[in-house]
Amino acid sequence: MSLTDWIVLGLTIFSIVLYGIWKSGSNKNIDQFLMGSRSLPWYHVGLSVMATQASAITFLSAPGQAYSDGMRFVQFYFGLPLAMIVLCITFVPIFHRLKVYTAYEFLEQRFDLKTRALTSFLFLVQRGLSTGITIYAPSIILSTILNINTVYTTLFIGGLVIIYTVYGGSKAVSYTQLMQMSIIFMGMFLAGVLVVYLLPDSVSFMSSLKMAGKMGRMNVIDWKFDPNNRYTVWSGLIGGFFLQLSYFGTDQSQVGRYLTGSSVGQSRLGLIMNGLIKIPMQFLILLIGILVFAFYQFNRPPIFFNQYEVRQIKNSNYAAQYNSLDQQYTQAFEQKKIKANELVKAIDSKNQDRINHAQDQLKVADNKAHTIRQNAIELMKKNNPKADDNDTNYVFLSFVTQYLPKGLIGLLMAIIFLASMGSTASALNSLASTSVVDIYKRIINPNATDQNYLNASRLATVFWGVVCIGMALYASRIGNLLEAVNQLGSYIYGTILGVFIVAFYLKKIKGTAVFIAAIITEALICLMGYYNVIAYLWLNAIGALLLIIIAWVISVMAPPKSTSTQEISN
Repeated sequence: MSLTDWIVLGLTIFSIVLYGIWKSGSNKNIDQFLMGSRSLPWYHVGLSVMATQASAITFLSAPGQAYSDGMRFVQFYFGLPLAMIVLCITFVPIFHRLKVYTAYEFLEQRFDLKTRALTSFLFLVQRGLSTGITIYAPSIILSTILNINTVYTTLFIGGLVIIYTVYGGSKAVSYTQLMQMSIIFMGMFLAGVLVVYLLPDSVSFMSSLKMAGKMGRMNVIDWKFDPNNRYTVWSGLIGGFFLQLSYFGTDQSQVGRYLTGSSVGQSRLGLIMNGLIKIPMQFLILLIGILVFAFYQFNRPPIFFNQYEVRQIKNSNYAAQYNSLDQQYTQAFEQKKIKANELVKAIDSKNQDRINHAQDQLKVADNKAHTIRQNAIELMKKNNPKADDNDTNYVFLSFVTQYLPKGLIGLLMAIIFLASMGSTASALNSLASTSVVDIYKRIINPNATDQNYLNASRLATVFWGVVCIGMALYASRIGNLLEAVNQLGSYIYGTILGVFIVAFYLKKIKGTAVFIAAIITEALICLMGYYNVIAYLWLNAIGALLLIIIAWVISVMAPPKSTSTQEISN
């Protein structure tokens, strides 16, 4: 990056951090530190919810996902608006009425302590691992820019976020997220406009999209019901609904965001705002990836986008073989470029026979280039079996750093950093609140002072920050980060959601039955995920339904003894 980009990057990040700290004020108790004194308006809530979900992974991996796999990932979000409606009707008023710090406090009042503790533990495991992945995403950027290993950049990013979160608390997180999302929307819009501007003069915006469609990238809607297909309308509406309902309704990183609302109405408006904006936002981010794909049909892409791995192979004994493959790739690309231009001309002519012929020719040329690329990847693995052979996370980053003008590169880098800081800070805040409120305060030290709990919250933030950094160091081995986060969540969210569904709607089922059902369900879901029995989105619905059924069977076969458990009515 140029000096201008570094200045833009530094000023953007530090200005927003200082603004958030200034607006947050001092934290004198855990209500201020964890809940922001429950005083924020609906637009703060809505943008904070969006910023927590839209991490650096969204802006780093989603364009790469579209580049390699098309638009079909947008179907993942089709269940989101329905989930927001259910949350506004059921979850939000109950949580506000009980004035809970975490969603899991409700479970003890409805069931018992062991069910609350188990559900809290499942959340801590899932969110701790997922947050590690979100820390890793911006470390990719620094490693690419500074030409160093991601281990060092991961340690730097993780340490920066820990310091920021420990000092600022929940209110600082919310205020910085308000500014972050404003800058993010502006920056991504500019990026999309510039991709279109950089296309050849003979290629219009519509022509580029039509060409991408002929190459299988405009696959927005898939109506086929296929349990093994990750992204269809049905997996999005059903599996996505259960995942989003569990994520926003039972994941403390999100529950903590809308509990900062000043009233039930403000929290509801914030969630509705998220439900209305999220799908169009994700569609446009994926569309940028499609435009980058079209751009690289006329401009030679790297044979492999992860330049760190490329440098490793070029400094090895296989350098000559790799360079030979790189030359072959250049020749194959030149042929593909000719076919791409022919397809655009055919599309403009609106002659279907000509379009079909040009499309077939381009696919043949593309397959040849793809084969050479795969040979290069195999050579990398031969040189280093631990090499990261999935470069989708580097596609958009490579385009930004090579083709966008000075200043805008720094702004887009800042966007990815800000998104990571916002989502990671929210996650660490939620991990700390769950650890302190559900475990430390409830089980270990129930009679401590407010200052003691505030100090414990800060220490818990540091502890989970270190754990998440450890996970981030492993994240390079798990492929596309966007899919990895959602897949990991699908192993646990269904079970947690099932517990809450029973708590809200099946009042005759008691804590022991739910506790046993949760353990059995989680074991079965992990086995199904490990053996890849079904596409991962479906695990959310299966997990929730399994828990409900197993808990009901246990309750019928061995009715629990009457307890003093308090029943919570809707």
